[in-house]
Amino acid sequence: MSFPEGPAPAEVDDAHAAAIEAAAVDTAAFKRAVGSFATGVTVVTTRGADDRLLAFTANSFTSVSLDPPLVLICLNRRAPSMAGFAIGRAFVVNILAADQQRLSGHFARPSDDKLAGIEHRLTDAGIPVLTGTHATLECRLEHWFHGGDHVILVGRVEAVDSADNEPLVFHRSRYTT
Repeated sequence: MSFPEGPAPAEVDDAHAAAIEAAAVDTAAFKRAVGSFATGVTVVTTRGADDRLLAFTANSFTSVSLDPPLVLICLNRRAPSMAGFAIGRAFVVNILAADQQRLSGHFARPSDDKLAGIEHRLTDAGIPVLTGTHATLECRLEHWFHGGDHVILVGRVEAVDSADNEPLVFHRSRYTT
């Protein structure tokens, strides 16, 4: 799925453009800095327009609002899972439990059928919910925004479930407990 181009960027004069170029951030330094922020690990699941089940690992996830209940995820705009996202479509954020590190790696790799052999159930909307997670949020896509090489997806939470187990945490390029 491709999203329409957003508004044109603001015009930038030559002096401002030179200042932006001079302030360019080193990619490796940026990755080290943001990697120092501990995050939970999620697997986001949805269903493509062709009815194919889609899933990907994401740690770019956060709550946005309590009223209404909104969450945000970021997805590479070239990811195959983009085919499952359109305004009004359902998706599930599966927050992984500490013992689900294997699932994090599994859903981070390309595969034609990522859910083959993975224990899950389907929501009423037909979206996979992984078994044994720390928490799940059933959502419906409400907004999206351009975010560089990613698309920022904002979903309205319609149902939640949580377990009494520990979450999987990622910090400085490794899993921690």
